[in-house]
Amino acid sequence: MKKELNISKDEEQIDLIELLLKRQAELNALLEITQAINSNVPGSVLIEMLELILKTTLKVGRFRLLFKNEDDFICVSQFGGDLEYDEDYNAISKELIELKNPTELSDHPDPVFNKYEFFIPVYHKNQALAYILVGDFSPEEKLISNKIDYIQTLINVIIVAFENKKLFKERIQKERIQRDLELASQVQNMLIPQVLPKNTELDVEAIYRQHQTIGGDFYDFIELNDTEILWCVADVSGKGISAALIMANFQASLRALVSVDISLSELISRLNKVVYQNTKGDRFITLFLGKYNKQTRVLNFVNAGHNASLLIQNNSVEPLLKGTTMIGVFDELPFINEGHITIPSEALIFNYTDGILEFDGEEERSLSEIDLMDFLITHNHQDLKTIHHLLIKKIENTRRSVTATDDITILSLRFH
Repeated sequence: MKKELNISKDEEQIDLIELLLKRQAELNALLEITQAINSNVPGSVLIEMLELILKTTLKVGRFRLLFKNEDDFICVSQFGGDLEYDEDYNAISKELIELKNPTELSDHPDPVFNKYEFFIPVYHKNQALAYILVGDFSPEEKLISNKIDYIQTLINVIIVAFENKKLFKERIQKERIQRDLELASQVQNMLIPQVLPKNTELDVEAIYRQHQTIGGDFYDFIELNDTEILWCVADVSGKGISAALIMANFQASLRALVSVDISLSELISRLNKVVYQNTKGDRFITLFLGKYNKQTRVLNFVNAGHNASLLIQNNSVEPLLKGTTMIGVFDELPFINEGHITIPSEALIFNYTDGILEFDGEEERSLSEIDLMDFLITHNHQDLKTIHHLLIKKIENTRRSVTATDDITILSLRFH
């Protein structure tokens, strides 16, 4: 009898030692996984390590790991038995994914389910990210619940690592895009004239406010020679980097073409071809081009589908409408009507983009063309900077939306 008791105690000690060795092996495996995650090893390596631990340390014979991909789950790791169909996995996920704890499947009536012993969901921040199917444990395995808890812990560590990597990559990508946008904005601002004339012949003042980091509006002011100046205010369809690139290319073309002695009609025709070739008719630009001779006081202009620039003198306003259609839509402009007008002393020409007359959420203008004309007549006696400041203040007080919904560009010229 005493001998039997000793044998029983020896067996218990052996079982305890085996259990401790298994727990030590499990802890070592978990430590290896953690170190691999901290070393930023590829996800495929983590999956390979996981499969090895399950096969050798935990003696799992059948395993499926499924990640959530939008509304479905896809199998990313598997061994043991014949691989199921995707619809089988989706059926399992739809029935069981709401379960927060491991669930036994051995007695499930569906043969696809019951060939596995356990369904183990993986949640992170109350969101189901994955689930595991495990089966074919070695028959002598003891304390199966501890093994399941360990598998759940192991998978959770890996899934959270994947999720953090995903979020980290998304953050890096977002920061990279933001830096690109900021750089594009800086380049765009460099293209805008920083110094405008203010002398006995002419005062020029401008405002350029992008709705987003980079805008689709543009203005330029070029002194062609001692007697002639040229200016342009434009608006490209669309927003973002693509619109900014189109506008940058447009400005480069404008600067190159004004160095050639051609009429405004020929200039607008060539600019149209450049935009059409670059966008294949998918984008268009509206613009106003003015060319002024200081000696003759004659202004030649072309309005290409843009908001009419306004000539203000005394108590009258004259919209400068002559021109053509927006550029970039047709390979050849259907018509070009170049305007000519003599500019009286102290007259004001107000050029702008449609952000001044933007629509609010209820499809009503925050400022109408009539409102704008009345405002300019009322404040025509003031200097350009004051006019701009008061106009922006009026727009902000009038519109219903908290922020502007479009770029705002103003270029005003006072002819002495």
